[in-house]
Amino acid sequence: MTGYRQPLQDRSKRTFEGLLDAAGQLLAEVGLERISANLICERAGVTPPAFYRYFDDKQAILLALAERILERQTVILNAWVERYRDSGLETLSKAGVTLMRDLNAVTAAAPEWLWVMRALHAMPALSHIRLMAHNACADLLTDVYMPYLPHVPREVVRRRTRMSVEIAYAMDEMVKEGEADPDLLYEDAAHVFQAMFHYPDYAPQNRPALPPTAPLPLPPLEARSRVLE
Repeated sequence: MTGYRQPLQDRSKRTFEGLLDAAGQLLAEVGLERISANLICERAGVTPPAFYRYFDDKQAILLALAERILERQTVILNAWVERYRDSGLETLSKAGVTLMRDLNAVTAAAPEWLWVMRALHAMPALSHIRLMAHNACADLLTDVYMPYLPHVPREVVRRRTRMSVEIAYAMDEMVKEGEADPDLLYEDAAHVFQAMFHYPDYAPQNRPALPPTAPLPLPPLEARSRVLE
């Protein structure tokens, strides 16, 4: 079991955030294999007991780093939903690439994300957080799309939306790994995501002009997961 504990006092919060910042910097500099609690403490200017007050081990601080970035992405996702949910399915299909760009900007501002992303794939104790984030994103987007597709079973829309989420995250990885020019990739992505709204059973019969209800925003990630096994 690996986990971490959120501080309550302002001073403790500063120490906690300082440890996260130090870990993020070191990940970008030395990578996943070489980072250690001692290196993090040295960079943050604290003693090892301060580290273990909040984090069980190295995996725990990677978990905290991942959740911090994913929380920032959740803010962007909820803002995108608020902006586009009433705009119609055609506009939503075109706005998917805007969401990709906005989410990429969040991870681009976090130099540690490349290594955190690799850890989420490589470490079994952390893989659940990646799957949980992807599923939560798919659930929210499905809530946005369903009012426009009342004649399509939800499980069908959800399956296809989940697939589009995986494609989006894979493209983000391609950008972070330096495998593709971002502008060209987003140009390709625009065609892919628009095509995914043109399944034959998505034909516009009985499609309302506006969704009757708004989807609920995603809750904070810490409310969805705190300790992973």
